Amino acid sequence: MGDSSAHGGFSDLAARVRGPVLPRGGDGYEEETRGFQTGFHHRAAVVVGAVDADDVRAAVRFAVEHGMGVAVQSTGHGVTVFDDNSVLVTTGRMDDVTVDPDARCARIGAGARWERVVERAEPYGLVPPSGSAGHVGVVGYTLAGGMGLLAREFGYAADHVRAVDVVTADGELRHVTADSDPDLFWALRGGQGNFGVVTGLEIALQPVDRIYGGGMFFGSEHAAPLLSFFREWTAGLPEAMTASVGMIGYPAIPVFPEPLRGRHVVHVRFATTDLAAGPELVRPWREVAPPLVDEVGELPYSRAGSIYREPDFAHAYDGNNVLLRELDPSALEAVRELAGAEAPVPCIVDLRHLGGALARRPAVDNAVSFREAQYILRVLSPLDDASLADVRDAHGRLEAAVAPWTLGRSPNFVYGERDPADLRSKLYEKTVADRLAAVKAVHDPDNVFRCGHSAVAPAAADR
Repeated sequence: MGDSSAHGGFSDLAARVRGPVLPRGGDGYEEETRGFQTGFHHRAAVVVGAVDADDVRAAVRFAVEHGMGVAVQSTGHGVTVFDDNSVLVTTGRMDDVTVDPDARCARIGAGARWERVVERAEPYGLVPPSGSAGHVGVVGYTLAGGMGLLAREFGYAADHVRAVDVVTADGELRHVTADSDPDLFWALRGGQGNFGVVTGLEIALQPVDRIYGGGMFFGSEHAAPLLSFFREWTAGLPEAMTASVGMIGYPAIPVFPEPLRGRHVVHVRFATTDLAAGPELVRPWREVAPPLVDEVGELPYSRAGSIYREPDFAHAYDGNNVLLRELDPSALEAVRELAGAEAPVPCIVDLRHLGGALARRPAVDNAVSFREAQYILRVLSPLDDASLADVRDAHGRLEAAVAPWTLGRSPNFVYGERDPADLRSKLYEKTVADRLAAVKAVHDPDNVFRCGHSAVAPAAADR
């Protein structure tokens, strides 16, 4: 159970905060820690359901007093607590969102989801740098970089952060900007939760009324020409178009459209702010193979979540990603053979086109690495019908096949429990990792924020 004096003092912690304090094994613990990801489970000694920044400060100070680690959960899409002797801060109650239309900026609480930001921004003709699923939490997504639906045009979500409110290891709440603390501001945007508990952030919004986008579904018997065309088509794509291709098998149940039931399909997704050019850019896909379902057209950004058709219910899954410098034809063949319809375990493939604004460093630099990547390959598998060992073996074979073109990984798409030491060199370029470690030594020398697969050790600990 870790530090017995800490566990005996949870009543003291409860007296310091307004939100619930729930020890592991006690009433309410499972409900409070339950998130979108159900395949992996938290092991924190106690969870604090923070209602404000003061609760976060109290939780961090308690952890430091008792030599415990600190981790955070908003929506629980990724499980971060793999340390028994830790305090988990849940932030779902801190979900306020306010929009300043004149400044084109949103102030977002630590537990808010992107769908709430979209709802608040849309009346002003503004959109945030949100991703393909509106139910994802803003803060975790953004601290890891944030690869949005319109990312090739606008860049990473982290590129648009203007300020961060964060409780650091000394228990103090800091308003961090490029002027107030340039090193910490750099590290927070891309360096994830290694430097404190973020209680809120300010992020720039873009003037967008409507987009042209949607998806086309094709039978996976056409996977080879479709993947080949994706490579050719994206080579000359304007930055205003962000696109991806996926593969997935649909069960034969009525919840899915009749043409997709019981079929393994290729799903091509499009999103652009160029309403005039969009139809002509998309048109050639209909000549590659006959679509089973064609759902492409103009739509408000509030309906952008329909483009990827991602599930919005909690489930068990494991997956990972690699960032690719190029899309070699042999890499595409490996994707089709090892993660397609004949894969040894069910695989959900997502191959996204990068480049454009993602490749450029923002005016105020941040810790996002491997910007030269031209594609990201994600593979996920449900854990309902396959063991974790079988899933990781299958995914490992695909990763090995594309290794010659792999630069690293995106922190946004690493799922399940992983070895931080093994991952660290894959998530950050060496110069970035070294600078993160130096910032860590200043703001968290005792490594309080050490939970999770992206943990960065303070520089002093490596000497």
